[in-house]
Amino acid sequence: MFLTKLLFTILIIICSAFYILYIWDFALILLIVMISLPAMMFITTFITKFMIRSEFVLRDKTVQKNTEFPVQLCISNRSIFPVGKAEAHVEYYNVFNNQITSFELLLPIQPRNSQRITFQLSSKYCGMLIVRTAYINIYDPLRIFRFRISKNVSTEIAVLPASHDIGGTVSEADRSDEESIVFSDNKPGDDPSEVFGLREYVAGDKLNRIHWKLSSKKDELVVKDYSLPVDVPSMIFLDLKCYEDSEYTLPVFDTLIETFLSLSQLLAENERLHRVVFYNGKGHCFTEKEVTNHRDLADTVRLLINSFNDNLYCESPQKYFSSTPQLSLSSFTYISSFADKKMISYISSDIDADIKNAVIIVKSAQEMTSIDSDDSQIYTLPVVIGRISSSIKDIEL
Repeated sequence: MFLTKLLFTILIIICSAFYILYIWDFALILLIVMISLPAMMFITTFITKFMIRSEFVLRDKTVQKNTEFPVQLCISNRSIFPVGKAEAHVEYYNVFNNQITSFELLLPIQPRNSQRITFQLSSKYCGMLIVRTAYINIYDPLRIFRFRISKNVSTEIAVLPASHDIGGTVSEADRSDEESIVFSDNKPGDDPSEVFGLREYVAGDKLNRIHWKLSSKKDELVVKDYSLPVDVPSMIFLDLKCYEDSEYTLPVFDTLIETFLSLSQLLAENERLHRVVFYNGKGHCFTEKEVTNHRDLADTVRLLINSFNDNLYCESPQKYFSSTPQLSLSSFTYISSFADKKMISYISSDIDADIKNAVIIVKSAQEMTSIDSDDSQIYTLPVVIGRISSSIKDIEL
């Protein structure tokens, strides 16, 4: 652009000298053309600046990690003047990390038309991916002048975590909701309010379970299996507070989210209804979601990922417990990236649960020994980044 301006400056000087030395009308016309041409480029491009709109277009705002997905930058020109070149400086980053990746896109824009340019992105980690334009510049057809038309045009993409198969166990809890209306489809239980199924009598069956009316018709003893309530009060609490800002922040949060997903999936597969609690950064409140099946879990994960704010602000878990009535739970699992001894002590002494777990995400195996707990009331499990299955294979929920 500098060379173009220099060239036109030299041409105007030459035309001025030509006009001074010669009195022909052609010399005057040539000088007027050389002066008016840049002026016209400036005026038309300046007008065009206010008639251009830009936006990102996404096929889906929810994607899987480690999978490429297309993003389109659409620039619409409503003016009658063409744009010689548009230059977009695009940046993208995960909200869990301040590492910004950038690149440039170049494209012409025809008058009364929209130009779209597609690029591919992918994310190694789950979380909220922000794609934005640091700036978009337009140039006149002769590349003499440049104008900035928009800044911070942005969009958000939720990158979903991957689940891991873990070998933990789901205990047969003594606690259940006495007014339960949700029962297992696969396992019998002891709740007489609902009949799970009928079967032949086996030695040792209780007499009060014999279906006498049906037995008399079949001339054999038929026993009723009662149903098993599955809305046992269990809870997974996610502490999403960012305790450090380093190159490990993104892998730590990725492991934290995928650990939650794996534990919740284990409970859902064993028909254990449970609640998931986390701080919603966009809603500025703690959110509770009940998970009864895989569809509920998928909806909860999407809500969780979409709740992240760029500033990663998170209220202290203590605020939730202080404003929540005393909980009576079969199992309580606390997931955090920091071994807060005060918080772990509070869970051990004040949370009413048969099984208590504190799952702490650590950067390396060397950190595992520093968070060992001698408290017999709570089971502390360190999870090394990227080693979810092996770290929580013995967990009990």
